[in-house]
Amino acid sequence: MSTVELRVWGVPRTGPALLRMASGRRGLRGLPGLRFAKLLGTGRGRTFTPGDADPHHWALLTVWDDDAALDRRSHGPVVDAWTGASDEELVVRMRPLAIRGLWSGRRPFDGLEVAGPGHDGPVAVLTRARLRPTRALSFWRAVPPVVPDLHDARGLRLALGVGEAPVALQGTFSLWDSADDVVAFAHGSAAHREVVRRTRPERWYAEELFARLAVDSVAGTHRGVAP
Repeated sequence: MSTVELRVWGVPRTGPALLRMASGRRGLRGLPGLRFAKLLGTGRGRTFTPGDADPHHWALLTVWDDDAALDRRSHGPVVDAWTGASDEELVVRMRPLAIRGLWSGRRPFDGLEVAGPGHDGPVAVLTRARLRPTRALSFWRAVPPVVPDLHDARGLRLALGVGEAPVALQGTFSLWDSADDVVAFAHGSAAHREVVRRTRPERWYAEELFARLAVDSVAGTHRGVAP
């Protein structure tokens, strides 16, 4: 069965991390069974703006044909380099439930086997958007009011900002106890509803992706906490 994995590393030294970000992309190209891969910076999840960037935590999102392909490559040179330089690591394995949109002009989850609609368990939500340069300031002003509602939301285990760059390429990753908790937040937060309502008329995004995923396993910690 197709597998999506997110690894998040905590690193004490930021300079070598930037070098690994630059070189790691080459090391991921052409791996058998690997459909899609992105090395990502992260944010603290407090504002979801460029000022939220966390230089001590970095991530790798990968999409694989199946568990076997991932297991064969899960300790390849790119992952080994990050793990060896880190002082903590979080690993989340998932399967797609619902996906829409594009990432860098691609549909990274196309053709993957989708978990059944009756999934009863933890879920993850991944969003990614490429902001229109002329609309970025408006977007960053609109997002902060959502954050208090998110962090107070029932069932939230973890919320991170993620992205290929701190400016213009914005994303989020969150872990929840259940899909019902995600729906309750999406419809129960007035601030979130307002941002969703404004998205189309404000034309914030040149490209966007939304994915809800069934969580198969969570191992490790982020900021010393096991989600």
